[in-house]
Amino acid sequence: MPEKQPDLPSTIERSDEHAQALFRETLKSAAGTYGGDGERARRTAFASLKHEYEKVGDHWERKAENGPSDAGAAQGGPGRHDTKGGVDANASKAHLLEVARRLDVRGRSSMTKDELVDAIQKANATATRKARED
Repeated sequence: MPEKQPDLPSTIERSDEHAQALFRETLKSAAGTYGGDGERARRTAFASLKHEYEKVGDHWERKAENGPSDAGAAQGGPGRHDTKGGVDANASKAHLLEVARRLDVRGRSSMTKDELVDAIQKANATATRKARED
């Protein structure tokens, strides 16, 4: 009998095959390490995903450069860390402006980098909520 595949979060289901495989494999490994695919294993899988992908709207897209997406992701280790929900806060302001443009964030041209990160995070949440309703 084939091994049961873990359920993917909807945002990852709407992402490319590599993102899906990365999440599944990390979750499988973390489940073995932490004794099941509970919250700790899922946080580990998301941390791995955020190293190579950023959340854009209702899905994940490959980053230009691998690495932690924000200060919380850079901390690593056990426990919760304040992250930016998959927004690549370490990206350049020009990149963040482009993502904000694609998400139709209003007022983006006058925002600081931190304001762009927050606005993109909010736009991502709205896009995800809308996609789940459809």
